[in-house]
Amino acid sequence: MTDTAAVTRRYLPWIVAIALFMEQLDSTIVNTSIPAMAASLGVTPLSLKAVSSSYILSLAVSIPISGWLAERFGSRRVFLAAVALFTLSSVLCGLAPSAHLLVAARVPQGIAAAMMMPVGRMAIIRTFPKGELLRAMNFVIVPALLGPLLGPTVGGLIVHWLSWRDIFFVNVPVGLLCLWVGWRHMPDYRADTVRPLDLRGFALFGSGIALLSWLLEVFGEHGLTWRQALLPLAVSALLLLGYGWHARRAPHPLLSLDLFRLRTFRVSVIGGFVTRLGVGGMPFLLPLLFQVGMGLPAWQSGLLMMPAALAAMGMKVISATMLRHLGFRRVLMINTVLVACTMALYALVGPATPLAVIVLLGLSMGLFNSLQFSSMNSMAYADVGDRDAAMASTIASTLQQLSMSFGLACGSLVAGLYLDDLPQSSPTAVIGALHHAFLTLAALTLVSSLMFRTLHVDDGDSVSRGRPAAAPAAR
Repeated sequence: MTDTAAVTRRYLPWIVAIALFMEQLDSTIVNTSIPAMAASLGVTPLSLKAVSSSYILSLAVSIPISGWLAERFGSRRVFLAAVALFTLSSVLCGLAPSAHLLVAARVPQGIAAAMMMPVGRMAIIRTFPKGELLRAMNFVIVPALLGPLLGPTVGGLIVHWLSWRDIFFVNVPVGLLCLWVGWRHMPDYRADTVRPLDLRGFALFGSGIALLSWLLEVFGEHGLTWRQALLPLAVSALLLLGYGWHARRAPHPLLSLDLFRLRTFRVSVIGGFVTRLGVGGMPFLLPLLFQVGMGLPAWQSGLLMMPAALAAMGMKVISATMLRHLGFRRVLMINTVLVACTMALYALVGPATPLAVIVLLGLSMGLFNSLQFSSMNSMAYADVGDRDAAMASTIASTLQQLSMSFGLACGSLVAGLYLDDLPQSSPTAVIGALHHAFLTLAALTLVSSLMFRTLHVDDGDSVSRGRPAAAPAAR
């Protein structure tokens, strides 16, 4: 290994982790600041819904094109340009004098975020050999776990002590640090032969995923009835089915569905999608349980989310050893059940529950979730070659973003269904509805364990044990 390659491997996980932490924290920190933004800009809180939806829509639409851009212009140029655009957009958001300009500044911020996540992962996959990929991915996945947990707490503290504008200015020193280190050490990967951009596929998939993301955002907050949601849902499904039909016939599709022939990639992406449907609702439901149901102040509710974040970081120390000795199939099958059981145990939490028990549950959730995401994310690339790294990262990032939106909407919908006409000001009613919601999401999470049963015993050994991939992985 040359000195340059060794330095790149040392700094690359840090570069990607810093960028992803900035993106993940920003995507969750804004919601807690909406009331303060509305008061400052002289508008109603509901009118600022577009601050979140514009970011999510631009992010969802732009992710599919990130792989092609990295192949065409190089991973280094695209990644650094994305970090620079995200940082500049953050400044524009913080300086926005009106709600309309704030929403307009969030659009390029979402586009930049869409470039950082898949391109950063692609660089990791291309830089590290299979035997070292798990360690690198373990390091990079931490921001994705910490962002949703720390965002609401950090946002609340900033708004309480400073100004809502400072939640955007926080990104400036982080972005500048990422740019400085990235300029020195970010590798530059690009395709030898650049495939033409699939404009028709981009139009079909982009419009379908944008409509679906918007529907989840609005429907998750009960802005539409079931009947009102059916038409946009049908249109979105037709657009995505149209893309599937187009992708099987196009010589160079935007997202190649052939990668789903790889068993490890298929199980990781689809099984992970189902898992995140259940797990993704917990960051939304737990603050409701702590604040509305148990009457805790916001700062104490935020602190109760911290054990999960600390445990998630601690699991990174032992997850590689567990996967090496037990294998991906056994770990994912057992750990998925443990994740579901932990979620179900929150159905026993109430005002009389000792604080130590709640902290213990938070630690357990952080440990099991961390192992789950590390396993799924690293196994996805076990049998993916360098030629398909950009495509695999783009597909995985796109479905992961969708699953996060689905998870939040699913948690909101399930809780809303159980609340029905019950008074939301009643702690007893809220606790009862949330307890049923936890059990429902736990049952949904258990379903994904069936997907992991289709793995073979040696699947993922190229990542966990450094062995060559087995030939049957494509079946």
